[in-house]
Amino acid sequence: MAKHQFQTEINQLLHLMIHALYSHKEIFLRELVSNASDALDKLQYLTLTDEKYKGLAFIPRITIKADKEAKKLVISDTGIGMNDEDLVENLGTIAKSGTKSFVEKLTGDAKKDSSLIGQFGVGFYSSFMVAKKVEVHTRKAGEEKGWLWSSEGDGSYEIIEKPKESHGTEITLHLTEEGVEFANEWRVREIVRKYSNFIPFPIFYIEGDKEEQINSASALWRRNKSEITDAEYKEFYQTLSHDSEEPLLYVHTKAEGTLEYTTLFYIPAKAPFDLFRVDYQPGVRLYVKRVFINDNDKELMPVYLRFLRGIVDVEDLPLNVSREILQQNKILATIKQASTKKILSELAKLAEKDQEKYLKFWNEYGRVMKEGLYSDFANRDAILELIRFKTTVGEELTSLAAYKERMKEGQDAIWYITGQDEKLLRASPQLERFRDEGIEVLILDDEIDEIVFSSVTTYKDIPLKAVNRDQTGVEVAEDVKKSFEGLVKEFASVLGDQVKEVRLSTRLKESPACIVFDANDPGVAMQQLLKQMGGGMELPAIKPILELNPQHGIIAKLNLSTDSALRAEYAKLLLDQAMLAEGMKVDMASFLARMGKLLERAI
Repeated sequence: MAKHQFQTEINQLLHLMIHALYSHKEIFLRELVSNASDALDKLQYLTLTDEKYKGLAFIPRITIKADKEAKKLVISDTGIGMNDEDLVENLGTIAKSGTKSFVEKLTGDAKKDSSLIGQFGVGFYSSFMVAKKVEVHTRKAGEEKGWLWSSEGDGSYEIIEKPKESHGTEITLHLTEEGVEFANEWRVREIVRKYSNFIPFPIFYIEGDKEEQINSASALWRRNKSEITDAEYKEFYQTLSHDSEEPLLYVHTKAEGTLEYTTLFYIPAKAPFDLFRVDYQPGVRLYVKRVFINDNDKELMPVYLRFLRGIVDVEDLPLNVSREILQQNKILATIKQASTKKILSELAKLAEKDQEKYLKFWNEYGRVMKEGLYSDFANRDAILELIRFKTTVGEELTSLAAYKERMKEGQDAIWYITGQDEKLLRASPQLERFRDEGIEVLILDDEIDEIVFSSVTTYKDIPLKAVNRDQTGVEVAEDVKKSFEGLVKEFASVLGDQVKEVRLSTRLKESPACIVFDANDPGVAMQQLLKQMGGGMELPAIKPILELNPQHGIIAKLNLSTDSALRAEYAKLLLDQAMLAEGMKVDMASFLARMGKLLERAI
């Protein structure tokens, strides 16, 4: 007998599941059935592709047996099974780097937390919500020895060798007083119907000598769309995703002809927890002729559509296709391309048909959709139609198509402003001329906007221009330039290498000064992002251009002043003020001291 200690994270999980999720404990059966289905998937694949397993007697099935008097529930499968090393690896430790994140994500809300359990691959431990002791009797296919794993959820587990007649796994739950409700045929049927009806293997309920299949065990995606009800689509989604909420949208496609395949994609109502993690888990499963191949191929769909859940089932791939070949397979590349276009098309229809529902989608997935603008050039135009923007003309989000319809006569560009603080952007001095002329400006306040839209230069042949990058508005009459030439030179001398240039501008109406960046230099948002990406490395400073408003009283008076010390103080003050307006950091102690000094002088 070998006694082992659980990994620290598992002890935390056990504690949380036993003490925090008891009000939604029925999900334990969903998780155990799902694990059994995975074990059958693995063995089915091997019996079709690996000579070692081709002669193996394999009848895929899952059975559930309840004994109310003995307070036991037994779930068994004829799948791949485990040996002693597998038991330690699969039930004693969690290799996933997301485990800590899982613990942090638990909210105490039973419904939300229950949907996280399956997503993190830690569902086996939900058994301890209903059982005081769990036994796992298993034998790996192709091996002779059987093993018994057991634990009372107290921080340790034991593994002993125990013969087993056939390959597969049998899990026995010794139920608590509260868990006995699940040793009931009606309750088991209800849970299987709710969560596991479309598991692609038969699930049998055994009572005495009676045995009855209690799930449909059909590959729903292979049926004709006209035969499938909306409720069945949603039920299958919950089986597939372990999500307790209904999907926002589903798209079912069957392609026939030279290339035959079926796809069924779902968009979850809420973004997956790992949407912005590098080690995100893909949600699309690959099947070949109904045989499960894998569910962790990040190449099946574009990265910016990583929120999709669903199935790709191909007729024309060999079952034993290797992972390397999969990644370069022309058939899969064609399916990926066609599926991407279909998803984008369905989203466009949703946006047109149901704006409220589309905005729910946008609020969850808008940021990742923007990634497609620079990663999927072939579909850029279609993605661009789906992007929604904040705007200076109201609180509602707008599309580029709607902006185009509202453009003023003679307006030759779609204008936008980038930054990371919506309030600061709306109050930016750089918008003054646009407000004065009644020109709408899009507010791009997401940190990736500057990266994305620096590569998007037109929309239906109309240029997209950033107000804080464009040179429009710096055309000042020659006589005005000459009149302020001395002040501009003096400001440039005082500010030195703090600025790239000092110049006059006509873009300002109410403010005395503003900063902009050279068209070839990154703006404020991009600079901050580059610093984050630099991992603490010192990056070369990007110098702003200080623009002065010759029509403003302060600039006009400074131009007439002969007090060079005063002009120098104002040069520094105006630069700091303009930088603060753009959300940049300044030396606040110096800024406030200078402000106080100039206010005192003005009294």
